[in-house]
Amino acid sequence: MMLRRGFILFLPRLVGLLVVACCSVSIVYMLACTPKSDNQQLALPRVHSPTVKEGYEAILQEREEQHRNYIISLKKQIAQLKAELQGRTEQLKSMQNQYPDPLDIQLDHNKPEKAQANLLAFLRSQVDKAEVHSGVKLSTEYAAVPFESFTLQKVYQLETGLTRHPEEKPVRKDKRDELVEVIELAVGSLNKPDGVSKAKPRLYTASDFVEGIYRTEKNKGTLYELTFKGDAKHQFKKIVLFRPFGPVMKVKNENVNMADTVINVIVPLAKRASKFRQFMQNFREMGIQQDGRIHLTVVYFGKEQMSEVKSILENTSKSANFKNFTFIQLNEEFSRGKGLDVGARFWKGNNVVLFFCDVDIYFTAEFLNSCRLNTQPGKKVFYPVLFSQYNPSIIYGHHDSIPSLEQQLIIKKETGFWRDFGFGMTCQYRSDFINIGGFDLDIKGWGGEDVHLYRKYLHSNLMVIRTPVRGLFHLWHEKQCLDELTPEQYKMCMQSKAMNEASHGQLGMLVFKQEIESHLHRQKLSSKKT
Repeated sequence: MMLRRGFILFLPRLVGLLVVACCSVSIVYMLACTPKSDNQQLALPRVHSPTVKEGYEAILQEREEQHRNYIISLKKQIAQLKAELQGRTEQLKSMQNQYPDPLDIQLDHNKPEKAQANLLAFLRSQVDKAEVHSGVKLSTEYAAVPFESFTLQKVYQLETGLTRHPEEKPVRKDKRDELVEVIELAVGSLNKPDGVSKAKPRLYTASDFVEGIYRTEKNKGTLYELTFKGDAKHQFKKIVLFRPFGPVMKVKNENVNMADTVINVIVPLAKRASKFRQFMQNFREMGIQQDGRIHLTVVYFGKEQMSEVKSILENTSKSANFKNFTFIQLNEEFSRGKGLDVGARFWKGNNVVLFFCDVDIYFTAEFLNSCRLNTQPGKKVFYPVLFSQYNPSIIYGHHDSIPSLEQQLIIKKETGFWRDFGFGMTCQYRSDFINIGGFDLDIKGWGGEDVHLYRKYLHSNLMVIRTPVRGLFHLWHEKQCLDELTPEQYKMCMQSKAMNEASHGQLGMLVFKQEIESHLHRQKLSSKKT
């Protein structure tokens, strides 16, 4: 009973103590959780101060202000980082414009930014050292690095050996992947917005690709020049890329308008009226009807068959309504170099592309565009490697009849070869021809004058474009080896004649013809016995 009465008396005191403890804890909690301003701690709402609700609103406003200040601070930091990045970019560009010696390149992996800048500078220097922007003086005609040409499906190559073809689909995966990558990069570059034009850009695809040429300088890299269809007829897009044994780098992206570029085809001639008639058929179809931006200059030596040649020229002029031709007659011994030189200097108009040609040449309208695209006054001259036709009577000897000329013009190792030892067919601007000094007029007859001019260009700063082309053919004609030649000269003449007659395999079939026929005869007898 006494214990019960004591508990009842102690209970109010216990409750009071618990209330005081709870209040104390609440006060401590409020003091600890109240946010501080920049200079002082926020006080709890007091008596004679705003209500508790208003106090909390003030706290929330203060926190909102703190967050706003924090966002402003972050924006300032981002702006500072952008400015610093811009500075680094400008510094990198400055370093890329410097071309250090390859021996000075040090790829310090402890400083990746410096290593990357040094590598980029070296790759840029490879572009500068390679024959990309201008020609390089060369010592001999054998020092020039030839290009090879390609389309979406095929590659036209010079170094065929015994197992490769002059025209083939790239079978090696690395070569196929290389050309596909280059075409895709060029298409991507064409479709990249320039940021200037507001008009909706045209979307280029691989089907717009016309042709490309490429060559590799073993110690520098690979140069690619790709031509795409332009926005209008006779307009093209040209992309120049360079692989400095590393990433492909865009060198140039330019519009090329050839609509007003005239080609003056210069043909030196003596006799050979029947060949000239065949040449004019080709000239009329490809030059006049399909191309239309062409002039013909015929430099004729002597008077024999001259009236017949002039008649062929005048008949073509009337029937095709073609007036852009010049006929020059020289009463002297035939000299190919002299004829071409006279024809080139006779032109009185604006600067023009000169195409030095012969009557036993067949060209396409496609080649005429290649002639324009690969020449540039003061910068580039074009030395195409033409495809030389074998003797049709040997090639098609097992056929019932020899196909028409157009059907014979097929690029295969059974039908001909790349005439990479010939430099007579060439395109250049008249200004470059005059500035280089023209032909050596002391050379008479055929041969020698073309190599002499070719060497002049190689010794200059002009870039010589040397590449096989699929639209230029040397038509077969019988080669005469005269009796007055010395035994050594006659032997060389016969070797040249054999080379132009047929391929190794076809000549072998002729050599072993009797043996093959004997074998077939024995086989026939054997089958009869069984």
